[in-house]
Amino acid sequence: MSKHDFAHPALSLRLLGIAFACVLSACGGSAQGPSRGPAAPGAVPVTTTVVESRQWNDTLAALGTVNARESVTITAKVSETVQRVHFESGDRVAAGDVLVTLSGNQQQATLRAAEAAAREAEQQYVRGNELVGQQLIARASIDTLRANRESALAQVAEMRANIGDRTIRAPFAGVLGLRQVSPGALVTPGTAIATLDDIATVYVDFPLPEVRLASIAPGQRVFGRSAAYPGADIEGEVQIIDSRVDPDTRAVTVRAAFDNPQMRLRPGMLIQVRLEQQQRQALMIPEIAVIQVGRDTFVYRVLEDETVEQTPVTIGVRREGLAEIVDGIEPGTRIVVDGTGKLRPGMAIVEGTVQEAKSQPVDEGEAAGGAAP
Repeated sequence: MSKHDFAHPALSLRLLGIAFACVLSACGGSAQGPSRGPAAPGAVPVTTTVVESRQWNDTLAALGTVNARESVTITAKVSETVQRVHFESGDRVAAGDVLVTLSGNQQQATLRAAEAAAREAEQQYVRGNELVGQQLIARASIDTLRANRESALAQVAEMRANIGDRTIRAPFAGVLGLRQVSPGALVTPGTAIATLDDIATVYVDFPLPEVRLASIAPGQRVFGRSAAYPGADIEGEVQIIDSRVDPDTRAVTVRAAFDNPQMRLRPGMLIQVRLEQQQRQALMIPEIAVIQVGRDTFVYRVLEDETVEQTPVTIGVRREGLAEIVDGIEPGTRIVVDGTGKLRPGMAIVEGTVQEAKSQPVDEGEAAGGAAP
């Protein structure tokens, strides 16, 4: 504008109005009023799932102790010196195998004397029968000879049994424990020589509350896990249920049988036991979808307009990252699984992974308007 234009006041005012209108138009504003407020809150990225009924096995958990199917401590029956040990620690033996031989020289000598006396009594009895047949002696004499023969034979049997007690044998097949004696040691009745366990099959005894008694039966599947072999489940079955309930603990002892071909399970081990119940239909959802606030338990249910509402639920069993819904929602209900921490009732959601939502760039306008109240 030249200096001459300012000489006309009306023209100057018109030019200023045009310039002000251009500035407002370039800034997106209006001369008629103030600009609009922030955009509506944005949808929260979450992951959802549709609740469906599924087959489910209830389980009872307990701690059990491993016992051998057959177990005994080998001991001597008499006081005697160990002559020979026929095994080493950890050996597998069959039923009847000789384990220890005790000294028995005196008993052997007594046995030979008893056998000689028995032979003599037998000969006299035979000769007496011949004489009776020839009517050279009375029949009453033969009764005495018969009694002498039977007494001598009984003496031989007694001595053989006495010698047999000095040969210690395995009463059944199994695995021997640590050897406790050596040749030359003096053993007495009750002296531990070694332990013998049949662990090809083991028993696991575990207690269960008496209220579960009606749901336990022989033949049910049992799964066990030992801290010695983490991650490895072993399968067995209920063998027998004790006939008595402990009056102090109100628990009944259940015995399960487990095959143990590799002999991993040893008597005395602690086993975590899971007893499976009969299959049933259950409404299971991921446990992370369940929200607990004080005494209130609820899930976020997705409505048709993609907003959420809090729905109170009743929880049953929980296992392996799943929770059973006993009451509150029906099959086919869509619920929020992940991303519940940002939700409030009435908020809109968008399906997607929460991790991806955190890494996506956010528009400045959305950041201003999409924050949770």
